[in-house]
Amino acid sequence: MTSIIKVNTIQDVGGNNLLISNGSGTITTNNIGGENTPAFLAFPSGNQTISAGAFTKMNFATEKYDTDSAFDTSTSLFTVPSGKAGKYFFYASVCWLNSSAWSGQYIMRLLAQRSGSDLSDNRGFGYHTGSEEGATVQFSIDLAVGDTVQFQAYHNSGASRDTYESTGTNRFGGYRLIGA
Repeated sequence: MTSIIKVNTIQDVGGNNLLISNGSGTITTNNIGGENTPAFLAFPSGNQTISAGAFTKMNFATEKYDTDSAFDTSTSLFTVPSGKAGKYFFYASVCWLNSSAWSGQYIMRLLAQRSGSDLSDNRGFGYHTGSEEGATVQFSIDLAVGDTVQFQAYHNSGASRDTYESTGTNRFGGYRLIGA
């Protein structure tokens, strides 16, 4: 024997809509853990000059998507929005502009902070040998509401160097993990 229950809305005990059907097969979920949001992906608007010997926050002025408006293009910071604490996965990459005149170490780091104190400092390393090169850094972390994450680059070539952005190789993104 088959049973069928027909409803267009399922609510929790507080009257909050958890699942809504439009009657044509499209279902909308709300707060039931089925979406990896907030999620964002941002790109710089052009090359960025990075001074030698100091970590510099990468600037990301263009968003491909930002589901919860949690990434601020004016500060290049991701901030965990209200009600969205949890485990997050972040990734970022940098590519340096072609220059046969320099070689040296470069470091990328994703820096998570709470109230100005570092929660995590995850680094990726590479060596520039005179051609366009880059690398990616990624990590997962538990974050609370208001925590921020930024992407920084560093090199020790002795002079300022530019990142290479004309191919979309520099990026910064992340999303909240579900079920973790």
